[in-house]
Amino acid sequence: MGWHRGGWYTARWVDTLFFPNNSPSADRILTEYQHLEVGDFIADGPPETECGFVVREIRPGVHLVLFSTSHLPLLWRIRGLAGISWTWTFVLTPVETHSGPGTRLVFRWRARTAPWWLTAGANMFLIPANFVMSRDMLRGLRRRSVHG
Repeated sequence: MGWHRGGWYTARWVDTLFFPNNSPSADRILTEYQHLEVGDFIADGPPETECGFVVREIRPGVHLVLFSTSHLPLLWRIRGLAGISWTWTFVLTPVETHSGPGTRLVFRWRARTAPWWLTAGANMFLIPANFVMSRDMLRGLRRRSVHG
Protein backbone atom coordinates (compact mmCIF):
# COMPACT_ATOMS: atom_id res chain seq x y z
CA MET A 1 0.00 0.00 0.00
CA GLY A 2 1.01 3.62 -0.15
CA TRP A 3 1.36 6.70 -2.31
CA HIS A 4 2.66 5.72 -5.77
CA ARG A 5 3.02 2.13 -4.59
CA GLY A 6 -0.16 0.02 -4.78
CA GLY A 7 -2.36 2.89 -3.68
CA TRP A 8 -4.79 1.91 -0.94
CA TYR A 9 -6.50 -0.93 -2.89
CA THR A 10 -9.68 1.10 -2.95
CA ALA A 11 -12.29 1.59 -5.67
CA ARG A 12 -11.57 4.11 -8.40
CA TRP A 13 -14.18 6.55 -6.99
CA VAL A 14 -12.47 6.50 -3.56
CA ASP A 15 -9.08 7.09 -5.19
CA THR A 16 -10.51 9.99 -7.19
CA LEU A 17 -12.32 11.57 -4.22
CA PHE A 18 -9.68 11.18 -1.49
CA PHE A 19 -6.41 10.83 -3.48
CA PRO A 20 -6.82 12.72 -6.77
CA ASN A 21 -3.06 13.27 -7.24
CA ASN A 22 -2.10 9.64 -6.54
CA SER A 23 -1.84 6.84 -9.05
CA PRO A 24 -4.97 4.65 -9.12
CA SER A 25 -4.94 1.69 -6.74
CA ALA A 26 -3.35 -1.42 -8.19
CA ASP A 27 -5.78 -4.03 -9.43
CA ARG A 28 -3.72 -6.77 -7.77
CA ILE A 29 -1.44 -7.11 -4.77
CA LEU A 30 2.01 -6.02 -5.95
CA THR A 31 4.65 -8.49 -4.81
CA GLU A 32 7.47 -5.96 -5.25
CA TYR A 33 6.11 -3.99 -2.25
CA GLN A 34 5.67 -6.92 0.15
CA HIS A 35 9.04 -6.66 1.88
CA LEU A 36 8.67 -4.06 4.62
CA GLU A 37 10.88 -3.70 7.68
CA VAL A 38 10.53 -1.79 10.95
CA GLY A 39 11.43 1.85 10.29
CA ASP A 40 10.42 1.86 6.60
CA PHE A 41 8.50 4.97 5.49
CA ILE A 42 5.33 4.55 3.42
CA ALA A 43 4.34 7.83 1.79
CA ASP A 44 0.69 8.88 2.06
CA GLY A 45 0.92 12.02 -0.04
CA PRO A 46 3.17 13.89 -2.42
CA PRO A 47 6.81 14.13 -1.26
CA GLU A 48 6.52 17.85 -0.41
CA THR A 49 3.88 17.05 2.27
CA GLU A 50 6.27 14.72 4.15
CA CYS A 51 3.12 12.77 5.02
CA GLY A 52 3.19 9.06 5.57
CA PHE A 53 3.44 6.11 7.89
CA VAL A 54 6.45 4.49 9.54
CA VAL A 55 6.40 0.73 9.99
CA ARG A 56 6.33 0.36 13.77
CA GLU A 57 5.90 -3.44 13.97
CA ILE A 58 5.79 -6.20 11.40
CA ARG A 59 5.53 -9.94 11.55
CA PRO A 60 4.90 -11.27 8.03
CA GLY A 61 1.70 -13.27 7.80
CA VAL A 62 0.64 -12.15 11.31
CA HIS A 63 0.49 -8.37 11.78
CA LEU A 64 1.56 -4.93 10.60
CA VAL A 65 1.44 -1.69 12.62
CA LEU A 66 1.85 1.64 10.82
CA PHE A 67 2.37 4.88 12.80
CA SER A 68 2.13 8.53 11.80
CA THR A 69 2.39 12.00 13.25
CA SER A 70 2.46 13.60 9.81
CA HIS A 71 -1.19 13.51 8.68
CA LEU A 72 -1.63 17.26 9.04
CA PRO A 73 -0.64 20.16 6.79
CA LEU A 74 3.14 20.60 6.92
CA LEU A 75 2.86 24.25 8.01
CA TRP A 76 0.71 23.25 11.01
CA ARG A 77 3.35 20.72 12.03
CA ILE A 78 6.23 23.15 11.59
CA ARG A 79 4.47 25.87 13.63
CA GLY A 80 3.19 23.43 16.26
CA LEU A 81 -0.42 24.50 15.68
CA ALA A 82 -1.84 20.99 15.98
CA GLY A 83 -0.77 17.42 16.48
CA ILE A 84 -1.87 13.94 15.58
CA SER A 85 -0.61 10.54 16.57
CA TRP A 86 -2.23 7.76 14.59
CA THR A 87 -1.88 4.06 13.97
CA TRP A 88 -3.21 1.58 11.49
CA THR A 89 -2.98 -2.02 12.67
CA PHE A 90 -3.59 -5.03 10.44
CA VAL A 91 -3.83 -8.47 12.09
CA LEU A 92 -4.20 -11.79 10.25
CA THR A 93 -5.78 -14.72 12.05
CA PRO A 94 -6.25 -18.24 10.64
CA VAL A 95 -9.91 -19.34 10.61
CA GLU A 96 -11.91 -22.31 9.43
CA THR A 97 -14.54 -21.49 6.84
CA HIS A 98 -17.24 -23.59 5.20
CA SER A 99 -14.84 -24.14 2.30
CA GLY A 100 -11.75 -24.91 4.38
CA PRO A 101 -8.92 -22.91 5.95
CA GLY A 102 -9.07 -19.15 5.56
CA THR A 103 -7.72 -15.93 7.02
CA ARG A 104 -9.48 -13.13 8.87
CA LEU A 105 -8.05 -9.62 8.54
CA VAL A 106 -8.78 -7.28 11.45
CA PHE A 107 -8.03 -3.62 10.86
CA ARG A 108 -7.89 -0.98 13.61
CA TRP A 109 -7.50 2.76 13.25
CA ARG A 110 -6.64 4.85 16.30
CA ALA A 111 -5.71 8.50 16.63
CA ARG A 112 -5.02 11.16 19.23
CA THR A 113 -5.40 14.75 18.18
CA ALA A 114 -4.84 18.20 19.69
CA PRO A 115 -6.01 20.91 20.16
CA TRP A 116 -9.76 20.63 20.76
CA TRP A 117 -10.75 22.07 17.37
CA LEU A 118 -8.75 19.41 15.53
CA THR A 119 -10.33 16.70 17.68
CA ALA A 120 -13.81 18.10 16.91
CA GLY A 121 -12.99 18.26 13.20
CA ALA A 122 -11.62 14.72 13.21
CA ASN A 123 -14.78 13.46 14.91
CA MET A 124 -17.01 15.27 12.40
CA PHE A 125 -15.12 14.63 9.16
CA LEU A 126 -12.10 12.35 9.46
CA ILE A 127 -13.78 9.45 11.24
CA PRO A 128 -16.66 9.17 8.72
CA ALA A 129 -14.26 9.59 5.76
CA ASN A 130 -11.88 7.03 7.24
CA PHE A 131 -14.78 4.59 7.69
CA VAL A 132 -15.73 4.85 4.01
CA MET A 133 -12.12 4.60 2.85
CA SER A 134 -11.20 1.76 5.22
CA ARG A 135 -14.27 -0.31 4.37
CA ASP A 136 -13.48 0.06 0.69
CA MET A 137 -9.80 -0.74 1.28
CA LEU A 138 -10.69 -3.95 3.14
CA ARG A 139 -13.08 -4.98 0.37
CA GLY A 140 -10.39 -4.21 -2.19
CA LEU A 141 -7.79 -6.25 -0.33
CA ARG A 142 -10.20 -9.17 -0.12
CA ARG A 143 -10.93 -9.05 -3.86
CA ARG A 144 -7.26 -8.89 -4.69
CA SER A 145 -6.19 -11.64 -2.28
CA VAL A 146 -9.00 -14.06 -3.23
CA HIS A 147 -8.72 -13.49 -6.97
CA GLY A 148 -4.96 -13.35 -7.25
